[in-house]
Amino acid sequence: MDKEGAGMAEETECMIDKNVGMDAENVESSGNGKEMRAVMLAGFGGLNKLRVTKKVMPELQDGEVKIRVKACGLNFLDLMVRQGTIDNPPKPPLVPGFECSGIVESVGKNTTGFEIGDRVMAFVNYNAWAEVVCTPAELVYKMPDEMTFAEAAAFCLNFVAAYLMLFEVANLREGMSVLVHSAGGAVGQAVAQLCTTVPNVTVFGIASCFKQAAIRDSVTHLFDRNIDYMQEVKKISPEGVDVVLDCLCGENTGKGLTLLKPLGTYILYGASNMVTGETKSFFSFAKSWWQVEKVNPIKLYEENKVMAGFSLLNLLFKHGKCSLVRSVMDKLLCLYEEKKIKPVVDSLWALEEVKEAMQRIHDRGNIGKLILDIEKSPTPLMASDSTETSEAGEEEEEEEEEPEGDNDSKERMPFIH
Repeated sequence: MDKEGAGMAEETECMIDKNVGMDAENVESSGNGKEMRAVMLAGFGGLNKLRVTKKVMPELQDGEVKIRVKACGLNFLDLMVRQGTIDNPPKPPLVPGFECSGIVESVGKNTTGFEIGDRVMAFVNYNAWAEVVCTPAELVYKMPDEMTFAEAAAFCLNFVAAYLMLFEVANLREGMSVLVHSAGGAVGQAVAQLCTTVPNVTVFGIASCFKQAAIRDSVTHLFDRNIDYMQEVKKISPEGVDVVLDCLCGENTGKGLTLLKPLGTYILYGASNMVTGETKSFFSFAKSWWQVEKVNPIKLYEENKVMAGFSLLNLLFKHGKCSLVRSVMDKLLCLYEEKKIKPVVDSLWALEEVKEAMQRIHDRGNIGKLILDIEKSPTPLMASDSTETSEAGEEEEEEEEEPEGDNDSKERMPFIH
């Protein structure tokens, strides 16, 4: 923090007073200085349920830190929140988002370790996609001086999840092998980087074919998600793999368990195969459920295999494991400062472009993390942008679910740096 110095507090004060560029059609004007821009989810459903609006700034509580947000992370989980496909989501309207980075604006009573002007990154139990957030100090971490706000917003959720799955759940050690789905995504790239910190770990990555040129060097072996990757893996490692990290669910669950070596660990940390259309679909749920191999505990016993589930947000907000997560963050920040890991940022988007950013995630078009940049002005989108066509048919009854394979919209979606 020395290089930022006292000027950071002055920068924070300036940001409070300045009128950040707003979309006149989406944001109501206000002169009381106590309101902020935020992405509001009006109800569960498609992209048209999202809009940027003005809302009252949160009030700082004891033990909390108020952060003037610079960047927010956008995850596939946020898409599931929008559709209402997660367990017990808050009742809308709500502000989505679980992670952000920014500058400390004030600290509550009984809060230690932070000062006004500190550059920080944080977990937030919803409400992250806004200009200002308040979150418990135990969920806030100081950023390294060389880390950008975009990198910080791409760091917390993905690297902590990857670390805990690899080292706490799977007990990754020298000479082991890991198979990771969605290897081009933010968690997949974090997994690949962390595996390089252990000698002789083999990483089998599964990804869409159009991502493979960009991520080929990050894994040991890379396979197209649309081919029979099980046979390809067995050609290289006939006994199978030690760890399977599955964020897809559905038919991949049975495949993952089949590929495990004795004493291997399968970890389910997502269910993105349940999301196929713009809105929640009973057909998608039913299809994924019936594709899941019904796990027989006796079979696990006979084959010496371990099956596990992992949810970082539940670990934090339901199980209260903040001290464990902080110890992991300390280790990760050391690895970052040693230049052994670095967040991969796919693209930056203005708040007003949240629909287009979310469409890019839906299309599996990102390599690394998508970031909402609070200070970025919206960029005019290409005329062929797929968001409008996606929303146009939302009111109509879906006749058929689209397959998950590659499609042209991935290529048409604009990168906004």
